[in-house]
Amino acid sequence: MATSTPGSGPSTFRLGCTVLGTTDPRGLAAFYQQLLGYAVVDDQDDWVRLEPSGGGPGLAFQREQFHREPTWPGGPSDQQMQLHLDIVVDDLGSATARALEIGAREASYQPEADCRVLIDPAGHPFCLFEQF
Repeated sequence: MATSTPGSGPSTFRLGCTVLGTTDPRGLAAFYQQLLGYAVVDDQDDWVRLEPSGGGPGLAFQREQFHREPTWPGGPSDQQMQLHLDIVVDDLGSATARALEIGAREASYQPEADCRVLIDPAGHPFCLFEQF
């Protein structure tokens, strides 16, 4: 059973941002800034944070000196992806073309016709969907 400090109310939780590890926080932040249109709200050598203009959870990028690209789909001894982003788009074809233009690459394995799996410049898989 959880306890609280006398006089304090119950805690509330909300997602502030998702953090991706990379050897190049500014470079990866620039990719997602172009992809999503989010604004840079914190820019340091080892940490960059983006937020959407309408509010809601943002993305942050943290320097990981020994970052290894995940393998997707991964095998038993591969670096696993840990998480991925699902991004909703209006038009899958044009959104895929735009993501490739700014530095993404297409994953060799595509599990669904209505989804496009792409890899960001740091090797993180992400999915584009027309509907979620």
